[in-house]
Amino acid sequence: MQGRVLVIAGSDSGGGAGIQADIKTITALGGFAATAITALTAQNTLGVHAIQPVDPDFVEQQIHAVLSDIGVDMIKIGMLYDAAMINRVAAVLAAQAPDIPVVMDPVMVAKGGASLLQQEAQAALVEQLIPRTFLLTPNLPEAEALTGLDIAGPDGMADAGAVMLGQGAANVLVTGGHLPGDLLTDLLVTPHGNTSFQAARIPSDHTHGTGCTLASAVAARLALGDDLPTAIAAARAYIREAIRTAPGLGSGHGPMNHGHPLNRGV
Repeated sequence: MQGRVLVIAGSDSGGGAGIQADIKTITALGGFAATAITALTAQNTLGVHAIQPVDPDFVEQQIHAVLSDIGVDMIKIGMLYDAAMINRVAAVLAAQAPDIPVVMDPVMVAKGGASLLQQEAQAALVEQLIPRTFLLTPNLPEAEALTGLDIAGPDGMADAGAVMLGQGAANVLVTGGHLPGDLLTDLLVTPHGNTSFQAARIPSDHTHGTGCTLASAVAARLALGDDLPTAIAAARAYIREAIRTAPGLGSGHGPMNHGHPLNRGV
């Protein structure tokens, strides 16, 4: 494994989430990030102000250019925005990268509340890409949207994970940051059993891009040879330090410190 991760996702002009967070995360963890950009956003810590989708033909060209030359160990999927993009990405990966594992963050709503996945695209996501996914990483609102369940705690997270396994995902990491309380729990649901990851919550407004970052961090560690539980534990530790050392930028949901391993000279 050479740590090569192809990220198929949207751009965040504010740098805290999306492709920008993905590249920073993968680089900081020792991997190599290549990209296929699916959408441009005018975005800052206060919210998403405009979205410009990229033509699916050009997204396909970006994917092909990377696969045909650099090669890929893992694929990370983030914002796809609409059904046409989902269908095209699924077709391209089936034809050109059928054996490359996928980590997918089912991006639906930005931290500030803006919709990043059109409503009619959700069915395409379930039908076309979830069955192709090695690890699906929904937060609680995304898990509820994908399953139709109300999630009030770890038992609900397990039930939702089981439903998403039934939709075809090989493994599901349901992240529990939206639950109240001082203890933050993420739950890995697999066909062979569940694993809980817990840690004290770090009080902070600087958590923009945590979903993007988590999925990319896991993808990077998997691309470098970690097994899944080890990759998740490493990704969670990376994010916790990124939140703890956040630079304090912006007036809203601020970015994390994605570069902290490099800042320490690690």
